[in-house]
Amino acid sequence: MIKNSNNTQKQKIIFQVIFWCAFFLIGEVKIYAEYKNPMFSQIIPYDLTHLLFQILAANFAYSILIKKLFYRKRYFVFIVSSILGIYGISVLNRLFTIYIAEPFFIETPQDDVWNIITDVNYLFCFYVIPIVTASFIFVSISFMLDLRNEKENSVQLLKEKAELELKALKTRLNPHFLFNTLNNIYSLSIINSSKTSESISRLSNMLDYILYKADKKMVLISEEMKVIKDYIELEKLRYSERLQLVIAENIQSENQIPPLLFLSLVENAFKHGAACNTGKISIFISVETNVVKTVLKVENSFIPKENMDSKGLGLKIIQDQLKIIYGDQSQFEIENKNGFFKVQIQIPANEN
Repeated sequence: MIKNSNNTQKQKIIFQVIFWCAFFLIGEVKIYAEYKNPMFSQIIPYDLTHLLFQILAANFAYSILIKKLFYRKRYFVFIVSSILGIYGISVLNRLFTIYIAEPFFIETPQDDVWNIITDVNYLFCFYVIPIVTASFIFVSISFMLDLRNEKENSVQLLKEKAELELKALKTRLNPHFLFNTLNNIYSLSIINSSKTSESISRLSNMLDYILYKADKKMVLISEEMKVIKDYIELEKLRYSERLQLVIAENIQSENQIPPLLFLSLVENAFKHGAACNTGKISIFISVETNVVKTVLKVENSFIPKENMDSKGLGLKIIQDQLKIIYGDQSQFEIENKNGFFKVQIQIPANEN
C-alpha cells in the first residue's frame, strides 16, 4: 500500500505539471489567434503571474474547500470560505502583479492598496473569472482522476483480499482427509498390500502440488486433473464399495485454470456428500474444454439436512476468485434438488 501511495503522489505531481503547462499554452495560443502582433514580452509575464495564483486557488479549492468542507457536508462554511478565498486570492494576485511583478518589465502608475481592494468590478472581470475558470477545470479533472484512482484501489484491495483467501484455500488440506488417508495407508502396510506404495506416491504428489505448484497463477487443466485423480483414488481407500463415481472427460484443448479451483470443488463433493452419508455415495464429475471455454460440473448425492447452506465459505471464496480473475466472463452455478447437489463452473479457455 505504501508503494501505491507513492505512485499516487507521483501521478498527482505529473498531472499538475502537464495540466498547468497545457493550460498556459492554450491561453497563449488563444491570445495569438485573437490579436494581431500581440506583445508577448508583456503578456507572458502577466500571464505567468496570473498562473501562479490560479495554481494556488485551484489547489486550495480542491484540497481544502472540496475535500475538507464540501465532502464533510459543511455547506455554509464551504460557501463563505469559497467567496472569501476567491476574493482574497484575487486581491493578492493583483497586489503581487502591481507591486512585485510589473516593476520588472513595465513602468506604470501604481494603484494604492485601498483602490485595489475595493475595485470589485475590475477584480471580478480580470482576476476572479480567470481564477474561477481555471479552478473549475482543475477541480473537475482532479475529481475524475481521484474517482478513477479510488476505483483502481478498490479493485486492488478486492484482489488482495481474494488472493489472501485463495492462499488460505490453497494451503488448507482437509485434516480429516489427511488423517484418514494416512490411517488407510497404515492399514495397507500392515497387510503388505500392493496399494501401499502407490497410495504413498499419490499422497506425495498431492502434497507437492498443493504446497509448491499451487503458487502459480495458472496451471494446465491436465495438471489439475492428475491431482484430482490422485485425490479420488485416495478417497476410494476410505469409502471403497460405497462410492459410485463417474468421471467424464472431453478435453479438446489444453486450457489453463487457477490452481486448486477444480480440486476444491471435488473435495467439497466428498466432504458434504460422502462424509455425511453412511449409505451409497454418488459423485459425478464432468470436464469439458475447447479453444473457447472450460466447463466443470461436480454433482454429488447428499442428505438435505446436511446441506441447508448451499454456499459455504469454500464455494464463496471460489466464486469471488472467479470474479476477480475473469470478471463477467465466468459463470458459477449451484443447483440443489432431488437429493443431489450440483456445482458448475464455466471459464474462458485462458486468463486473457
